[in-house]
Amino acid sequence: MFKKDDDYQGGGETIIARGVKLEGDFKSEGNVVVEGEVNGTLTAGNDLRVSEGAAINANVKTENAVVAGEINGNVKVKDKLELLATAKVNGDVNTKVLSITPGAIVNGKIAMGGEEKVAEAAQKTTKRETKKSAKAIEPEEIEL
Repeated sequence: MFKKDDDYQGGGETIIARGVKLEGDFKSEGNVVVEGEVNGTLTAGNDLRVSEGAAINANVKTENAVVAGEINGNVKVKDKLELLATAKVNGDVNTKVLSITPGAIVNGKIAMGGEEKVAEAAQKTTKRETKKSAKAIEPEEIEL
């Protein structure tokens, strides 16, 4: 999943080492490896790896991801998300391909199939909910 520096355009690999706490909006055009803690938002232009013991308290957006640590926030992965046995995600997941190793925990909604499929499903759900609420409204009698 992770490519050599010569295989992609953009920034190199950024490592947020164990013991490092990053606060704010973090954006990288290259690969990102999180071994420490991130609070805010995290955007990786290529691949993201969250090591065991790492904590991300942020919404995450990336191309591909391998997670062994903890993410508290929504996760949007354009292609493939791999959750290893020690992974814990507390938030909604949106990805094209999802791989979950037994032991991994996800507390949130999971949407798969790419952005177009997710948007289409959301529209259908909204239409269904609108129809249900319209049927639930009973006309009231007015006394004169």
